[in-house]
Amino acid sequence: MKVPEVRVEKILDDPELYIIRVDDDRIRYFEATWDIPEGITYNAYLMKLDGTVVLFDLTKKEYTEMFLRELKKLVDPREITHIIVHHTEPDHSGALKAVLEANGYRAQVIGTIFARNLLQGFYGEEVVKNFKVVKDGEELDIGGRTFRFITVPWLHWPDTMITYVVEDRLIFSCDAGGGYGIPEAIDDSDEDVVKNYLPYVTKYIVTVIGHYHKYIVQNIKKLKELGIVDEARAILPGHGLIWRHNPRRIFEHYEAVGAGVPTKDKVLVIYDSMYGFVERRIGIVLDELRKLGKNPVIYKFTDREAPAVSDILGEVPDSEAIIIGASTYEAEIHPRIRYTLYEILDKANYEKPVLIVGAFGWGGVAGKKIETLIARSKFDHVATVESRGMPLPEDEERLREGVRKLVAWIS
Repeated sequence: MKVPEVRVEKILDDPELYIIRVDDDRIRYFEATWDIPEGITYNAYLMKLDGTVVLFDLTKKEYTEMFLRELKKLVDPREITHIIVHHTEPDHSGALKAVLEANGYRAQVIGTIFARNLLQGFYGEEVVKNFKVVKDGEELDIGGRTFRFITVPWLHWPDTMITYVVEDRLIFSCDAGGGYGIPEAIDDSDEDVVKNYLPYVTKYIVTVIGHYHKYIVQNIKKLKELGIVDEARAILPGHGLIWRHNPRRIFEHYEAVGAGVPTKDKVLVIYDSMYGFVERRIGIVLDELRKLGKNPVIYKFTDREAPAVSDILGEVPDSEAIIIGASTYEAEIHPRIRYTLYEILDKANYEKPVLIVGAFGWGGVAGKKIETLIARSKFDHVATVESRGMPLPEDEERLREGVRKLVAWIS
């Protein structure tokens, strides 16, 4: 099997700062759930100061050996004085025990009280024997620099914090500011790289943090009020690109996704069609959408294709509206649509209008069941158009009227 690449680059001369980036192109399902053929990176950072060496986060356990190999090219692990753990999820902390062993357990590990308790549970008592618990807003002098620790809970675990190095205006943000993908570049200096990367950021935000998306807006507001977003020289996340050409851009993107800011005229259309009955209806819907100047983005489950639900989730936040087409299947919602809908309601629950389109053979059930689910969410149910078999002329008129009602709702 191909061995992932580890990229090590010097980011700054003063302070002396390096990235150690593991490019994981072997992973297929992040958190054993989300389909990511684009891969992901795990970013750790090493800062050398006067008599002090600080390691910001680590990497996934299975890549410990190659991580240590590259780390040793930069510093003797025994010289590391501090390890800052912003978020304890094992894709960032998996190598902690091995690094501490190589370090002789000399380094002080820094994090929140939640981080301490989680690390103890994950890796045992030994990794937290020299643990410094920091509180929100607390500052420490490390190597002549002021390190300010700011908690950002639920981005995306309760343990999460960021570090702001005051004199150098550097934000180490771990999962906040991260994204899927393995960008060609290290930072955001190439606009083409950024444009290709940002859709993976959206997909990452929704699948990883989406359940807590209201906290994205709250925590970025908190950071803005502290003034550090505007003054930041660079934002250095735990996945993906470093942001130093335009540091504000990544948090603005996070904020827009968290708030569900729509792209004008974008309508997300998701449907299944076992034998073409739903697809015929969706064809009418798409025709009417386009006549009304809307831009449908389409995902369909058929006997020939099944899109990744993670990709669908990434399309929800900036859609103006959603259309769901579903077959009734064994007195239920078609299983593919049912699973997709459950994940949308959990990960991408926004105040957006929804049109339901359904087809059935001997009994229509899917439409009502989807209505019930929508009623328990933030989404707004506009209309349900459901009928038996192939659509009749009166069904077509009802479908077009449903689309017109949806578009009027947006307006």
